[in-house]
Amino acid sequence: MRIAVDAMGTDRHPAVEVEGAVGALRELPEDFQVVLVGDADRIRAELTRLGETGNERLAVIHATQRIEPGEAPAAAVRRKPDSSIVVGLNLEKAGEADAFVSAGSTGAVMAASLFILRPLPGVDRPAVATVLPTAAGPVVMLDAGANVDCRPAHLVQFARLGSVYAHDVLGREDPRVGLLNIGEEPEKGNELSVEAYRRLQGTDLNFIGNVEGRQIIEGMCDVLVTDGFAGNVLLKFYESVAGFVFGLLGQDLTGDGADEKLESVRRMLDYAEYGGAPLLGVNGISIICHGNSPPRAITNAILAALTASDAHMVGHMRHEVGIHADL
Repeated sequence: MRIAVDAMGTDRHPAVEVEGAVGALRELPEDFQVVLVGDADRIRAELTRLGETGNERLAVIHATQRIEPGEAPAAAVRRKPDSSIVVGLNLEKAGEADAFVSAGSTGAVMAASLFILRPLPGVDRPAVATVLPTAAGPVVMLDAGANVDCRPAHLVQFARLGSVYAHDVLGREDPRVGLLNIGEEPEKGNELSVEAYRRLQGTDLNFIGNVEGRQIIEGMCDVLVTDGFAGNVLLKFYESVAGFVFGLLGQDLTGDGADEKLESVRRMLDYAEYGGAPLLGVNGISIICHGNSPPRAITNAILAALTASDAHMVGHMRHEVGIHADL
C-alpha cells in the first residue's frame, strides 16, 4: 500500500508533511509506504532532521513546481505540470500510489483530481465531503463547497456517495441520510430542497428526512446532504464555534481532571482529528487538508486514505452510482 503526499501544500511545507508522514508510518504495518512529492532536497533535509534518512518506507519523488495559494486553479494545473499536486495525482492514476493527500490549494487539488483521475461513470458533480463532530459521533457532510449551484439529482447523488463513505470509512452499518433544511416538514425550504426530499424519499437509502441546523450537533444523521453554498457556510461556522467553545472552557474549567476534560473536548472539536476532506465521486482517492494543518492532521489524512483504499471505497461508489439512474 502506497499513499502519495503532496509535501509542498501546507503553510509550513515540507516540515509539516514530512513529520505527518513519519507519524503515520509509526502507526501502520511494515508493508505500508508513503511517497513524499515535492522539492527533494528540502524533503530530505527534513527527513535528516527527524532521523529518518534510512527509512525504506519513505520514498521521495521530486517535483520542480508548486501551485501557490491564490493562483487560478485550472490554469495553474495546466501551466504547472510538474507541480507536487499534479505529479502526486499522476502517481495515483498510473497505479504507483493508492491514494493522494494534499494540504495545497483546495481549488487546484479539485481541478487536478477532475482532470487527472476523472469523475466516476455517471457522476456529474464530484463533491467535497467533510466530517463534523456531534454528540453522537462524527457526521459526514457534503457538499462542503465544490458545487454552489445544484440540482435535486445532484443532492441525491451526494447522498449515495456520502453513504458509501460513512459505511466504508466511518463504519456505519446502515447510514442515516438527512437533508439540511429550515424545517422538518417535506414541503419546507426552497424548490431544490422540496424536490430533493421527494427524490430521496423514493430511493433505497436510509433517508430520515429534513434536518434543521439545531439538530446537526445532536448527531441526528450519519450523512448530511446540502449544496456547496450552504455546506461551506456551515463548515466555516462550525470551525469558528469550535475555537470559541474551547476558549470558553479554558477559562472556566478548573479543578481535578480539568486538563483531561479539556483535552477530550479539544480532540472532539479539532479538525485535525478527522483526516481532511475527501473529494468523492472521482476515480480515485483524493483527500484535501487545511493549509494550516499540523502534522497530526496529515497523519490522520493518510490513515483515512488507507482506510478508504482498504475498504475498496471507490469501487463501491462506482457500483452504487452505476446501478441507480438518479440523474
